[in-house]
Amino acid sequence: MITYHTQGRVIYYKYQDITPPNSTQIANLFAQVSGYSVEEVPTNSSFAGYKDWFVYYYNRPGFTIEVGLGTNPIPISQFDGIYRENLGILVLGMVQ
Repeated sequence: MITYHTQGRVIYYKYQDITPPNSTQIANLFAQVSGYSVEEVPTNSSFAGYKDWFVYYYNRPGFTIEVGLGTNPIPISQFDGIYRENLGILVLGMVQ
């Protein structure tokens, strides 16, 4: 399961201390193809979204991909770069 948010060019894959099987490996693959970093979810952002619920209830890999940088809403001028950075994530996400 992949959700998208805007701000940071990072990948979040855990929920508190829950790391579903293969999540770390998949997150690292996503990082390789996108150039994004894999990071721990900041405490103030935990409990905030669909990925957290999905990981908690299903113990299956779930990811929040934070795209873009700057003030929200992110300018449309960033779209082409975000698309290029995330195309590999979308393709890999279909086969994982």
